[in-house]
Amino acid sequence: MLYKLIRAVMFQLEAEKAHHLGLKGLALLQMSGLSSLLYPKVESSPVTVMGIDFPNSVGLAAGLDKNGDYINALAAIGFGFIEIGTVTPRPQAGNPKPRLFRLPEAQAIINRMGFNNLGVEHLVEQVKIARQDAIIGINIGKNFDTPVEKAVDDYLIGLRKVYSSADYVTINISSPNTPGLRTLQFGESLNELLSALKEEQNTLHQQHQRYVPMAVKVAPDLNTDEVKQLAQAFEEFEIDAVIATNTTMSREGITGLPFSGEMGGLSGGPVFDKSTEIVRQLRQELPQNLPIIAAGGIMSGKDAVAKLDAGAELVQIYSGFIYQGPKLVSDIVHAINKRM
Repeated sequence: MLYKLIRAVMFQLEAEKAHHLGLKGLALLQMSGLSSLLYPKVESSPVTVMGIDFPNSVGLAAGLDKNGDYINALAAIGFGFIEIGTVTPRPQAGNPKPRLFRLPEAQAIINRMGFNNLGVEHLVEQVKIARQDAIIGINIGKNFDTPVEKAVDDYLIGLRKVYSSADYVTINISSPNTPGLRTLQFGESLNELLSALKEEQNTLHQQHQRYVPMAVKVAPDLNTDEVKQLAQAFEEFEIDAVIATNTTMSREGITGLPFSGEMGGLSGGPVFDKSTEIVRQLRQELPQNLPIIAAGGIMSGKDAVAKLDAGAELVQIYSGFIYQGPKLVSDIVHAINKRM
């Protein structure tokens, strides 16, 4: 009930202003010591994936905390892991505002943020000063003005910079808001990228005497053949996990709603079926020891269980967290525990 009242007030504000104000509010709660009193208790539900021991299966998807400024505040909610970013080698402002739009009738969000962030150096410093017991994934991408043909260089810079700070690293090649980025999911571009990153991961493993798993985040807008080709590449290059999925360019389920004509990636309820089908197809094509992290339209514990039934080992939430609040984390963990 309390979150519904807070959400009603926040939804009167412009979406990006509300986003930043909400994060600052979470930080104030955490610093004041009130988090444990206001957030529902999250049941214990440990799981090991990618060689990492997660306290539970529910993660925060990348995009909410792009710069790693709110790790402690988000960890206090009870997430099993927190993925920060997408971060780029150099700071960039992202796309012109407005670039974030809520569609409450469909429990959906459209964004065209464009990897706005303060750069990888800032993010790494934030991770260093944050609590050390939170499982942190760091999502990396390319700068908007780096040509797609040279994208590998940006991803290698990102991997090197974040390697010692991350529990796992996500390679984002599926955002629809950076021109040309999604072409990296296909053909020789994909093979070149994965080959270079895997070689660098092995080098960094030796340098740091620590293996940091690498996941790749894919789009929901893939056909069956594209899913098969991706799965073959992930197996060939020994990628450690797949995150399925990013936002969609489809407008199915929101036609006629305010803001439905805005450009950008659609997340939330309308992407659930499309994203879950990608999870199901990937599970059929991937070896069983290559885990899937499901993201896309998880608005309830039932939705999360459906993702696991489709073949995922972990789940991530973003839009569901905006619409349902911190209680969604405990609801999902409870539903997963009942499923076991």
